[in-house]
Amino acid sequence: MTFQPIYVMRHGETVWNAEGRFQGALNSPLTEQGRAQAEALAETLAAHDLSGFDVRVSPQGRAFETAAIALARQVLELHTDTRLREIGVGLWSGKLRTEVSPGGAVQEDTPDGPLALYEHAPEGEGFAALRVRCLDFLNSLTAPTLCVTHGITSRMLRTVALGQPSASLGDLPGGQGMIYVVENGVHRRL
Repeated sequence: MTFQPIYVMRHGETVWNAEGRFQGALNSPLTEQGRAQAEALAETLAAHDLSGFDVRVSPQGRAFETAAIALARQVLELHTDTRLREIGVGLWSGKLRTEVSPGGAVQEDTPDGPLALYEHAPEGEGFAALRVRCLDFLNSLTAPTLCVTHGITSRMLRTVALGQPSASLGDLPGGQGMIYVVENGVHRRL
């Protein structure tokens, strides 16, 4: 599959990220570090001309706040898209990762948390549904796009755009306050 060039930005650190809590559909505010990450994103983007880019933002507060800080110098209007919201974690929303991990220990941790847990959240969305949502988003793009989203959704967007299976989510880098570019089948950090 061929998609338009896409810049995938993840929001800055939130209070719940710092505490190791699942956020899913819930929200917590950016920390001081998260706001600094958003400012750093603005500096990174200052070196790139975004004219002609479609800008789409998750409607969740942490992503929208990051976008407002990072894009204020270049973008006049932010357009939200619910397909960019974070993966639903159902009954685990607001819980500490250690509360749901086997034996209370966080396993296979990454900058976005232990990825395997997201597939097993009771009443959660799961990777198959997230993949369908991300594919629908990517198929709707008609211009180069910068999107502001969340950790697991960012990984799935990039996985789909690269034509990789969902099982390879952990092979891609993550972390708060990052921008990755997928263009012509190549993935790189901006």
